[in-house]
Amino acid sequence: MNNLTGNSLIQLFFEDDGQTPNSRLPVLIYKNVGLDSADKASAFEALFSANHWPAQWRAQVFDYHHYHSNSHEVLGIAKGRARLKLGGPNGTEHEVGESDVLILPAGTGHCSLQQSADFLVVGAYPVGQEDYDIQRPDPDTHDASIVRISKVACPVTDPVYGGTGPLVETWLAG
Repeated sequence: MNNLTGNSLIQLFFEDDGQTPNSRLPVLIYKNVGLDSADKASAFEALFSANHWPAQWRAQVFDYHHYHSNSHEVLGIAKGRARLKLGGPNGTEHEVGESDVLILPAGTGHCSLQQSADFLVVGAYPVGQEDYDIQRPDPDTHDASIVRISKVACPVTDPVYGGTGPLVETWLAG
């Protein structure tokens, strides 16, 4: 149902900047995930749900910096293109497009800087973490977010590969 083609895995690390906690775990970006369907949104929903990351929504990425302190998140780009900033206001910009998947560890800042009119994302969270929060970078709430993030369980499956794959190899190996 899926595969990665070529040099298609990107790992990114972001430091805590005192406002956006980020994570010791890497952000994983899978470029050009092959899906056996013209309806990529439905295919991502089925894929993520089958791998114990139930799909929660179809939308775009917020155009303001935010992170989730009580859940990891996967974003499947079903249509269009966007320029996202990852790691909070001091992070880095990344171009994403149809068939890309981003796995964001709890605390990782993200926002959309620019997106095509047809940009569509499927968002999902690991089983047991579906009640995600939305936090904005803020030094006044930073420490409380760090405490919540420290309690977030590491997922036992990769949203694309299930019991194998880069998430299992990097997040669970450390």
